[in-house]
Amino acid sequence: MKQLTFETLIAVFEEIFGRGLFWTMVAVAVVVTLAYLYVLIRDRHLSARKFLLAQMFMPLGAIASVIFVQRVTHSSFADIGGPVDWIVLLGVAGAGAVGTAILVYTVQSLTKGRQTAE
Repeated sequence: MKQLTFETLIAVFEEIFGRGLFWTMVAVAVVVTLAYLYVLIRDRHLSARKFLLAQMFMPLGAIASVIFVQRVTHSSFADIGGPVDWIVLLGVAGAGAVGTAILVYTVQSLTKGRQTAE
């Protein structure tokens, strides 16, 4: 593997997670992203209260994403070896934290409806 291409990354992720699970995660991410964009366009501002609550869920999302990846890949924390493994693990935790914040904010906005500034 001399070059890292988009197709290579897709193949690696399909191998790690399995084709069905990987594409299901991609579909869920697309739906949540579109819902988040809809909420931002509809409300035309970020609600500080909703954003604060969403941030409070970030540590749970980070932990859940790391545990999810550990379970799906049949790995354990004892398998973590070098610095690259730690960087990947922190990347997974960061992505899980941000994804959870976006999901929580979107769910709050969609269930509570549009909030006015009054």
